[in-house]
Amino acid sequence: MPASKQLGIWMDHSNANLMDFATDPMSTKVIESKFTHQEKETSLGKGESQMHNKEQHWQSEYYKELGAEIKNYENVILFGPTDAKAELLNTLRSDPQFSKIKIETRQTDKMTENQQHAFVKEYFKSIH
Repeated sequence: MPASKQLGIWMDHSNANLMDFATDPMSTKVIESKFTHQEKETSLGKGESQMHNKEQHWQSEYYKELGAEIKNYENVILFGPTDAKAELLNTLRSDPQFSKIKIETRQTDKMTENQQHAFVKEYFKSIH
């Protein structure tokens, strides 16, 4: 994605849809967590503590990958139905390289891609 000023991210613990507000028509870049349901089943078979360790490792990698995208923006809205957005926000706030980026979160339900695009457009139009 080209570096622009504003980014919307609909996310849960397994997928993130990144939408650059400046592109028209808006396109979606998908980043997926490597911790899949199948990975969870395999890890759980080896013990619950190993599954949690593996899950934390993959969540950390997932958030790092999202952070690498976010650092190219000035304004970011994280939205979605789970706590993943708050977890990501806490991770980013603990890193000084994100201190100049305005990042907000909003609770939303599951959304279609068109609904996500409309949400991002509406959000960034309302803050101008």
